[in-house]
Amino acid sequence: MTPSPPGRVLVVEDELIIAADITTRLTRLGYAVVGQADQAADAVRLTGELRPDLILMDIRLQGNVDGVTAAEEIRRRFRLPVVYLTAHADEATLQRAKVTEPFGYVLKPFEERELRTVIEMARYKHAAERRLADSERRYATTLASIGDAVVATDAGGRVTFLNPVAERLTGWPLAEAAGRPLTDVFRIVNEHTRLTVENPVEKVLATGRIVGLANSTVLLARDGREYPIDDCAAPIHDDDGGTGGVVLVFRDVTEERHREEELRQAAKMEAVGRLAGGIAHDFNNLLTVINGYAALMRDGIGADSPWHGAVEQVEAAGRRAADLTSQLLAFCRKQLIQPRALNLNQVVADSVKMLRRLLPTNVHLVTELHPEPATVTADPGQLEQVIVNLVLNARDAMPDGGTLRLSTARGECPPGHRVYPAGGPFVTLSVADTGVGMDAATMARIWEPFFTTKEVGKGTGLGLATVYGIVKQNGGHVTVESRPGAGATFTIYLPSTSAAPAVAEPPRPCDIPGGTETILLVDDDQAVRNLSAMVLRSTGYTVLEAGNGIEATELAARYTGPIHLLVTDLVMPQMSGRVLADILSSQLPGLEVLLITGYSKESLPPPQPGQAWKVLFKPFTPRELAARVRELIDSPERVRTTGATS
Repeated sequence: MTPSPPGRVLVVEDELIIAADITTRLTRLGYAVVGQADQAADAVRLTGELRPDLILMDIRLQGNVDGVTAAEEIRRRFRLPVVYLTAHADEATLQRAKVTEPFGYVLKPFEERELRTVIEMARYKHAAERRLADSERRYATTLASIGDAVVATDAGGRVTFLNPVAERLTGWPLAEAAGRPLTDVFRIVNEHTRLTVENPVEKVLATGRIVGLANSTVLLARDGREYPIDDCAAPIHDDDGGTGGVVLVFRDVTEERHREEELRQAAKMEAVGRLAGGIAHDFNNLLTVINGYAALMRDGIGADSPWHGAVEQVEAAGRRAADLTSQLLAFCRKQLIQPRALNLNQVVADSVKMLRRLLPTNVHLVTELHPEPATVTADPGQLEQVIVNLVLNARDAMPDGGTLRLSTARGECPPGHRVYPAGGPFVTLSVADTGVGMDAATMARIWEPFFTTKEVGKGTGLGLATVYGIVKQNGGHVTVESRPGAGATFTIYLPSTSAAPAVAEPPRPCDIPGGTETILLVDDDQAVRNLSAMVLRSTGYTVLEAGNGIEATELAARYTGPIHLLVTDLVMPQMSGRVLADILSSQLPGLEVLLITGYSKESLPPPQPGQAWKVLFKPFTPRELAARVRELIDSPERVRTTGATS
């Protein structure tokens, strides 16, 4: 075992003979005397320079300052142990010496054994104090660094400690809180009833057990702020096993609640999205039938029929309804975004009729469109969604009515705005209302998902977040100007394009291509199946019909002739169109497959390696169905595989 190093001692004694004797004795006992001093100032100076392990300090020293004052300075500055040397002292001096917390006394004259005992006791006590101080520093550092608030009390429920987090949440610094009853510093009420909640520390002191805080508890901070909190309190046991105090640990659960609310909102929106997707799918089936028969009727009655215009109106309404289902699919993220050149003026003008239905009669809608085309590249469904969301936001900001103004403009990038492309031409869409307006704090958060100033159940907080996302997705920028009582103006900047907007083609006669091949048609919606079968049979095909995948496999097994094409709905009960296609393709080499769906490409199952889906999206027209069928039957791949000729 390695022996401990000898103690390093500073001797402070004003009698030189006594100082020399003490030095000799200490050396004989195995201690290293690092220096001698006969005045208080020298004692303090040498302590700082030599850093001894212990100071032997005579109470009576030369000069105006005695050993007690020197010991007090050494204790304060260097935290080193002092052992007093004294032959006699008055009561007042001894009382002063006690205040300096000496580590022992050696009375002159003394024996070497006595001197050694006092020094070793002082060294041991000082080492123990250092270990305790180190432990306390580690304890304080740990409590200061953790993210939870920590408060400690004594057995009477008075505050003895707060870590920085507790100081911040309660608003009480430790210097002011120490010694106060916990109920002064840690004030808690029920979030809903506002009644005072029983203090957990009182329960711990009464029971000696760990106690948790009731739900819906709010901490009332000193500055008036409120924090929803969660916590527990545990007893601090003394040496006798009793409760000598309580440690209370709590945390601000504001962010946790926010995340939980976001999860609830996300789950709600996911459920609404699934519902919207299902509605859009079923509605697309209905529109396929309505639009299909309308097209057949239009071509059947001729342009000179008095009913020709009425049928065209049915078709136009069907196309608008198809646009609505497209918006539903975009809402539930099952629609493929298809940007194209658009005249923003036309998009706004086409939306006006729908917007008027969304607004109460006390809101006056005004449009101010730029005299020249305001052309941008965007998905029309997304632009309509932006307009609708901004209009609904403006409507809710004008509960007592007002004016809503939609305007478009063209120009160069204004100073101070960062739009893409920087400095290039842009097109703006402004939506301005005369509503209640917003303060700066609200405007700073309006683009956050799930943030809303509306009452619970009156808004999801997704409208403006959706606007922001769509605008950014299309390479644009959006700003807002508002102040309380002065309405709000949202301005969207979109890059201008020189491409010509697509012009909607007028309905064309159904010059439907036909053939003589055999087609297996599978769709669980009988109305869609009836329309498709009628169109295909009228153009010469042999059509085998089935209402689901199981019926189709049985029908294919019974049929003795060749089957050239499978036309199947993708989403069906019992067996999906994809599974049906895999089964029949393995049984009928060279079979072409056309999947029909009310969703988009994003909802299609992943194809097998080397496979590519051929898809027809609902709602489709008779001509689109017949053209796609003819295209697949005549595909070079099928001709090479089967040796068929068209």
